[in-house]
Amino acid sequence: MSQFYLTSNNSSSSSLSSIDNLPYPAPLSRPDFLVSSFNPSHYLSTLRSRHQTLEDLRSELRARSQLLSQELLDLVNGNYQDFLGLGASLKGGEESVEGVRVGLLGLQREVEGVKKGVAERRREVAEGLEERRKVRGEMLVARGLLEVDEHLGELEEGLAVGSSPARKTSEEEEESEDDSEDDDDEDGDEVAWTMSLAKLRRHVRGYLLIRQLCEKIGAQHPFLIQQESRMMRVRNTILLDLGAALKQARMAGDAGKGRVMRIVGLYGEMDEAAEAVKALKSMKVS
Repeated sequence: MSQFYLTSNNSSSSSLSSIDNLPYPAPLSRPDFLVSSFNPSHYLSTLRSRHQTLEDLRSELRARSQLLSQELLDLVNGNYQDFLGLGASLKGGEESVEGVRVGLLGLQREVEGVKKGVAERRREVAEGLEERRKVRGEMLVARGLLEVDEHLGELEEGLAVGSSPARKTSEEEEESEDDSEDDDDEDGDEVAWTMSLAKLRRHVRGYLLIRQLCEKIGAQHPFLIQQESRMMRVRNTILLDLGAALKQARMAGDAGKGRVMRIVGLYGEMDEAAEAVKALKSMKVS
């Protein structure tokens, strides 16, 4: 019986000696725990080939955790005095901060002043541009009024309205004679007309030009309202001249047919077709 236990003791001691002969596992590598993608489950799965019992592994991990906690505590204690010194060094900075704050406030006020100045300048420029537009518009209106008065005076002078007819220059007389000859030649007759069609046409177109200028300026302008009596005299005078020329052309018979059509056309240019019809009817009655 004792031999049996002796044999058992020998086998046990041999087993222990074989275990002692196994290589001891290397300490866990610290960099393995510093990986950003560290995963405990994955890390434990890589330790399968490690010759170490689970209890020993747990003890080693617990010791490593205690070591890290102690290192963190030593780090805090070691830098505590530096933290206190940093807080002390920051004392007295209120004056610097206040100076910066005051400087920023001053800069802000300056910026606001510049913005107000720019806005005021912009308003002044806008007002100046508006005033310039108004002045330019008034200048154009004044120029138009001067043209109306000038053309109206020339037309009155040509029609001898309100004054004796002005004496023509030699060039105007030659031009009038040439126009008269051109118009008379169109009739294919040697009838002596008292007024050339060219002169009538100039008067009609001068009258239309004045009307266009008045419409462009605005018929309600005080100056133009004052000129309505002059315009009416000019219109009536032109219509009288056209009526006289039309009567003369009708009395000429076949020789004046072309001239009649051109005179009626001048009535149409003046938008006075009703006056032409009225003049023709009066001739038939007479």
